[in-house]
Amino acid sequence: MNTFKKIILSAVIALGFTSFGGIANAECGKVVIASQNWASAELMAEVDKVILEKGYGCEVELIPGATMPTFTSMDEKGEPDMNPEQWANAVYTPLKKAVSEKRLIIANQAPITGLGEGWWITPGTVKKHPKIKGMTAMEILEHPEWFPSKEDPSKGAFVGCPAGWGCQLANANLFRAFEMEKKGWVLIDPGSAAGLDGTISKAADSGSPWFGYYWNPTSMVGKYGLIPVDFGVKFHSRDNWDNCITKAEQDCADPKPTAWTKSEVNSIVTANFAKTGGKDALKYVKKRTYPGDVMNGMLVYMAENQAKGSDAAIEFLSKHENVWGKWVSGAAKKKIKAGL
Repeated sequence: MNTFKKIILSAVIALGFTSFGGIANAECGKVVIASQNWASAELMAEVDKVILEKGYGCEVELIPGATMPTFTSMDEKGEPDMNPEQWANAVYTPLKKAVSEKRLIIANQAPITGLGEGWWITPGTVKKHPKIKGMTAMEILEHPEWFPSKEDPSKGAFVGCPAGWGCQLANANLFRAFEMEKKGWVLIDPGSAAGLDGTISKAADSGSPWFGYYWNPTSMVGKYGLIPVDFGVKFHSRDNWDNCITKAEQDCADPKPTAWTKSEVNSIVTANFAKTGGKDALKYVKKRTYPGDVMNGMLVYMAENQAKGSDAAIEFLSKHENVWGKWVSGAAKKKIKAGL
């Protein structure tokens, strides 16, 4: 074979291998992911972007999102392809319907561990009142004197949600269900998200007792080590929760004592993505679970450093290979590490 033919043959072989490699990576194709307007969701979307692009050759686009608009768009229009952090309680009935009618698929039922809403105390509360350790909410409610209200120290202060939040209605109705006013408590409206966080940071920094509503994962739980309180009663019923506890007072005449509803967060994808997005990409999403303490640590990092989701994603991938390395194939892991 002369030199010219060898060159041509080599070029053809090289082109062939390049093409096949491109086909292998192109299986994933373009993926549109919702980057929602809170820190953990933003971080998850950015991590997904890096892993799917670097590890699996996907073309990833992030678009702004929020709980209800993103869900509605995925359900009705099939766009975007994925929502990494869909809080299921907010869309319980329509999500169930969309899954049963095969428009949407729950790719991961627990993308973050240890999450949830409910009632919490600060570590300073335990330090000041050691007896409270291990107490249920029902037992704590017998001791309003441990949490004196600033306005009226003879009353116990329970910090609820700002007006306008869905949890404001739930806490107000639970306040009535547990007859907290009769037991010597007042329900405090913190006024805003910053106001709520302010009550916690002030109490934590001063070592003062604090009892109220919060949720996880958040930087506040991670930074101050908030302690969740078991309600001491079972979840009453879906009917009581959906048709009374979460309604305005005039629509909830007889709220029943209940634990907070179980918080469910899913990673959901469209049925079309499940078919065309590539098996490797879908397999990754199914395995991608953040330990709650790691997520809280990342949220503290974002808050203290005013870090964007893209910066936090690199920090996470650089510092927590022991976590994300279990989500991906060996080959993908090498590519991701090389691309950081």
